[in-house]
Amino acid sequence: MLRFLTAGESHGPALTVILEGVPAGLALSASDIDRDLARRQLGYGRGRRMAIEHDRVEILSGVRHGETIGSPLTLVIRNRDWVNWQYTMSIEADPRADLPGARRGPVTRPRPGHADLAGALKFQRDDMRDILERASARETAARVAAGAVARTLLTALGMTVVSHVTEIGGAAVADPMAYDFATVAALTDEDGVRCADAAIGAAMRAAVDAAREAGDTVGGTFEIIAHSVPVGLGSHTQWDRKLDGLLAQALMSIQAIKAVGIGRGPDVSHLPGSRVHDEILRAGDAPTGTLSALRRPTNRAGGLEGGITNSEDVRVSAWMKPISTLMSPLRSVNISTMEEEPATIERSDVCAVPAAAVVGEAMVCLVLANAVLEKFGGDSLGELSRASRAWQLTVQLRLGKDAD
Repeated sequence: MLRFLTAGESHGPALTVILEGVPAGLALSASDIDRDLARRQLGYGRGRRMAIEHDRVEILSGVRHGETIGSPLTLVIRNRDWVNWQYTMSIEADPRADLPGARRGPVTRPRPGHADLAGALKFQRDDMRDILERASARETAARVAAGAVARTLLTALGMTVVSHVTEIGGAAVADPMAYDFATVAALTDEDGVRCADAAIGAAMRAAVDAAREAGDTVGGTFEIIAHSVPVGLGSHTQWDRKLDGLLAQALMSIQAIKAVGIGRGPDVSHLPGSRVHDEILRAGDAPTGTLSALRRPTNRAGGLEGGITNSEDVRVSAWMKPISTLMSPLRSVNISTMEEEPATIERSDVCAVPAAAVVGEAMVCLVLANAVLEKFGGDSLGELSRASRAWQLTVQLRLGKDAD
């Protein structure tokens, strides 16, 4: 089983990840992880911190001579912005105390939509910085690092995970599922939004610009696509083993995500069954998934039926609310005086949907890698790979067709 824990605060010295359960023999380097860390920092509408942080990972344990060795991985990501916050975050005297803004005071005016108020009441903290530092989306850098390891494992088994942005600030593609895996995989981060429709992408950037001008923020939607996923991951036998439920929980745990959809998602509620369910046909020479004997003309189920992968691409969407720090702040109450005042302003983004999609990829990779390890087991990559191939052969023979 793949398990990971993260530690560290937004403006602390570092984020730390401990990842357990990675099989031995997986080729892994810091550059494999740094690639995804860099992607997380991109995206149209990001804030000033992205010009300061240039995330790089240090692998402290679990890898030797470029290969995992079966023991827990320890990953560290240094916060380059720590130097600007170390006195605010510590009890040490600030030698720059005579300079304006050298030490930030306590946060007592909660931001609507953020964990500030609920967290301060739950943990009985007078300074909400104790809450917001951990609740910050800076924590997702640790998730992306862990997800990059999971992605490397999935890649070794022939699977690929990609994402695309389908809506920002009301500018939306008509049908996200009209774009297949190959189209989405070919997208780059150059335009800042990673949208498959160039005209809609331009409208997305315009929506971000308008929000920035108004001191506001915008949210949006993204879709994750996992390609070449074998049939049989997950289970229908218990509620907590259904893979669609595990994917939904993983994506909902990302900061600001308010809804998750599998395949066609919410649209299925108002369509007849004939336009929702995916017919099962003999493949001939045109299989659509990892089963060479069968094909599906559509994939509205998003590659999951009954909580189990069905061999088609796994497609999961997430809806992100606008970020809760506004440069033109909403009304709030100062909990130290109980007087109405504008909410606190913290350094933030106007839009982080493209970055959230990268975090979404990481979470999907972690869930799928865990499902793979549960299904096939093995302490080494060789053992895992042999079990995976044997399973695919078993399924293909069951359908009366030789494995590819």
